[in-house]
Amino acid sequence: MKPTTKLFAISALAGALAACGGSGGSSSSGQTGSLSVGLTDAPATDLSSVHIAFNSIRLKHADGEWLEYSLEETGTVDLLTLQGGVTEPLFTDEEVPAGEYKEIRLIVDTDNSWVTKTSEGTKQYTLGVPSGEQSGLKLKGNFIVAADASTDFTIDFDVRKSIVDPQGNAQGDFMLKPVLRVVNNLEVGKITGEVDYTTINQSAEANCSANYEGSVYVFEGPGVNPIDLNVDREGTNPLMLVPVKDEDTNGLHEWTAAFLTEGTYTVSYSCQLDDNETDDDITFYGTQTVEVKAGETTEATVISQ
Repeated sequence: MKPTTKLFAISALAGALAACGGSGGSSSSGQTGSLSVGLTDAPATDLSSVHIAFNSIRLKHADGEWLEYSLEETGTVDLLTLQGGVTEPLFTDEEVPAGEYKEIRLIVDTDNSWVTKTSEGTKQYTLGVPSGEQSGLKLKGNFIVAADASTDFTIDFDVRKSIVDPQGNAQGDFMLKPVLRVVNNLEVGKITGEVDYTTINQSAEANCSANYEGSVYVFEGPGVNPIDLNVDREGTNPLMLVPVKDEDTNGLHEWTAAFLTEGTYTVSYSCQLDDNETDDDITFYGTQTVEVKAGETTEATVISQ
């Protein structure tokens, strides 16, 4: 593993989703803090866009009170533009009661949410979101907003794990079963690396899928035996899959896994397509353990045959 370098500042897109006010009481102490929440995505490979319209965000204080921040206008975000550390601000520097929060909910406008497939051009497919407009997409946990300070969270919306074939379900052409995680921006780092795709693809044993350059699989913990993604499987699954891209056409394909909490991870690469709802027997290359430190970027060893 190569030495770590300082994490580059996270770039944010222009705020299409600006909070226009909230409702709810203050914390029991009367203290407040400044809160910012952004949205990012762990990349998908078989969809070309995932447009989700967010109506509001709700925060549940440990005291039992709900805060709701409405949007000035329904904001539609293509989640697939939010990759490699890019975020979309939901709201920025909003004054909220300080203390502990137990839940975050994202309220979705299902009528204005849709997806497109890589193989189908611009054809739009409807996206069913059960209870999306009522109870919303839920993130439970313990989220702390410090008094008299600024706290920045990012919600990681994992599209590849979240969108499934409805198998005839009438709610939409695709169904959203949200896989979300929320991280404190002060507690995360990222991993970058390169894959020698050309050499791997020329290997007979690789059996790379046509028109697919592969993905790096990221698992929590050291020494994990890499396996495919199956959202219906109990137990071990990759934390995220990151597609590789030859950005500078030098034959080495780059990848970035962002918003990883400090700790140890296992990364591995496959050039074979992976159906997210079945068990697939795929070949992995370059399996290695990588240490992530908050506020830093770790460069993984180049993956080759």
